[in-house]
Amino acid sequence: MRYVLLLCFLILYYTTYSQKAVDTVKVSTAFNKPTQKPEVLTNGFIDVVNNGQLNASARFIRLFIGEPGKFVLPLSIYSGISANNLQNTTQSSTSIINRNNDQLYNNFINPLSGLANISIDGILFLKKSNTKITKTGLLYHVGEKVLTGFKSGPLNNPQTGKPINFLSSVASSGLYFQTGAWERTNAKNVGILWMTLRYIFSYSNPSNLKEILPNLKTNGMYTGYSVGWGVEINNLINLKVVFYKYLKEPEIDYSLPIYQFQLNYSLK
Repeated sequence: MRYVLLLCFLILYYTTYSQKAVDTVKVSTAFNKPTQKPEVLTNGFIDVVNNGQLNASARFIRLFIGEPGKFVLPLSIYSGISANNLQNTTQSSTSIINRNNDQLYNNFINPLSGLANISIDGILFLKKSNTKITKTGLLYHVGEKVLTGFKSGPLNNPQTGKPINFLSSVASSGLYFQTGAWERTNAKNVGILWMTLRYIFSYSNPSNLKEILPNLKTNGMYTGYSVGWGVEINNLINLKVVFYKYLKEPEIDYSLPIYQFQLNYSLK
């Protein structure tokens, strides 16, 4: 666990001090403007979920595919790690092995989870407004990610606890709204307050899941929704809170509600 925490710290440290550009998804259409440096390791986040799960991810690179000013697909590549560092470590060896797969419950429905994640995501604003701040739009996200599970079984089986990586597909769509936010004593530093509502679909090959949990009966398809809220003000605050809820629960014997508190350390 010490090595996982160290890796979390290194991701946080390197991404924080390498930030030179603004995230162009929520606030602007900056892909039409030339930048001095490519968007490499410019954005990242740490998730602390209510079950004690710790997730750290960094966006390795962000590209725009298509023709400038015409048809454009924003492509992002993320890399992350997960750990149960905040959970109770006084459990028996058997329960620890079984609970190692709790992270899958969170990672199926979280679009940005995974050891590696390639996603096309963005916002289609409904119409141009007289103001550059208050906007509404449609969210979209399609991605492929690598998740990790641990093979369950008796303690005398040498394969028990073996990590197994597998691909999982995710797609989501929903509504987005943003308006202005600022500190009372500094109206010139205007940021944004945003809210989202998304429908999420996830698919993993059932044979991969059964390799991890042999007694699992599943078709690998899960659906759910999320409600999110956040506020971003330059040099003051960057906070994100998301609630996830499954419409079809995974067959994994674990079903705590998922409240995601995210510290985004993108410096603007």
